[in-house]
Amino acid sequence: MQNDPRTHGLWERSAPPAPVTAPLAGEVAVDVAVVGAGFTGLSAALHLAEAGAKVAVLEGVEIGYGGSGRNVGLVNAGLWIMPDELPRLLGATHGQRLLDLLGDAPSAVFDLVERHGIACEAVRRGTLHCAVGRGGLDELRERVRQWRARGAPVHLLGAEETARRTGTTGYAGSLLDERAGTIQPLAYARGLAAAAIAAGAAIHTASPVVAVSDEGAAWRLRTPGGTVRAAWVIVATNAYTSAVWPEVRSELVHLPYFNLATQPLGEDLARSILPERQGAWDTREVLSSFRLDRQGRLVFGSVGALRGSGRAIHRDWGRRALAKLFPQLRGVAFETEWYGQIGMTADHAPRFHRLGRQVVSFSGYNGRGIAPGTVFGRCLAQLLLGSLPESGLPLPVSDPMPARHRAAKELYYEAGAQLAHLAGARF
Repeated sequence: MQNDPRTHGLWERSAPPAPVTAPLAGEVAVDVAVVGAGFTGLSAALHLAEAGAKVAVLEGVEIGYGGSGRNVGLVNAGLWIMPDELPRLLGATHGQRLLDLLGDAPSAVFDLVERHGIACEAVRRGTLHCAVGRGGLDELRERVRQWRARGAPVHLLGAEETARRTGTTGYAGSLLDERAGTIQPLAYARGLAAAAIAAGAAIHTASPVVAVSDEGAAWRLRTPGGTVRAAWVIVATNAYTSAVWPEVRSELVHLPYFNLATQPLGEDLARSILPERQGAWDTREVLSSFRLDRQGRLVFGSVGALRGSGRAIHRDWGRRALAKLFPQLRGVAFETEWYGQIGMTADHAPRFHRLGRQVVSFSGYNGRGIAPGTVFGRCLAQLLLGSLPESGLPLPVSDPMPARHRAAKELYYEAGAQLAHLAGARF
């Protein structure tokens, strides 16, 4: 995308082609305008169009250009927040409602993949949250206790079983979540777009919204090539929000995350790592993640941006860390690299906002975009269709609150990741 291989890396190379789209031209009138063609916006458009609503999606660049096309591809349940914390944070009603929704969210993703025949390398064999040392194991033990009290199929694995499932002895144990799995995220976004178009939605790429106005009976959204008049607007731009409704961006602190993908490992090497094809990540503050794609490439990622001095620092760290975790991969080259931005909220919980009259938004996914984005998009469609009252949403309505010291925090995340990797943070 944009002739830059570092935006989407492997995913751009291996995803099926995007459906044919064109920039908006002229003026159109619709029931709902969706701003942003990522998981949330595309899920909303698909569910709205299937119910008979007239929908136009306005995407500033290309389908899946933001975090939806750049992430690791782990389809996880829940949030980073411990389950017991959500009712305390959001209140008993919304906390439990959000736990139920996000606990089942991976099923929603895999059901859509199956129903619409989306070719996105979907593998539903769980994910592994890997413990670094005794502290990490204690954290996972408590997380397992809280989820199992709610009937979730999660299991605490010891060091030996974790080594068998990951192919490395670098971890003290792991949490296996049977609800979860992996996908090729850009392929999933493109598949959602194709399904939405087949259901009757219009998707206009290269159509950034540059101005909006409330005309009373409808909203007018202007792009460089045309305008859309819509009764409702869904703002689904999250961490990649730019010109309009900037309060969404001001609430989020950008956390950069990069991925490095090896060349295909070959059958013998690939069998020695994640033999059951779970995706994995660890409990470090500057965390790492790893998974295999269908062709046997190992995708290895961590916090950091592949720009400026960070590019060489993170690539060098990646080679060292990968060789330490998997000595059999020493000397295996990285074939592609890419990075993006995660939108973090102050309490690591997502937000539901009313940004104006009949303008709604979910944002703040904190690194959990695939499953939450899919079900939040469905919720927005149900809200606008009248089948789900606002009082039944999984989050209370809130006003956007600018993040304190946002620029300083973003600099700290990017520079801090470089320092940690330059120092060769202990693996």
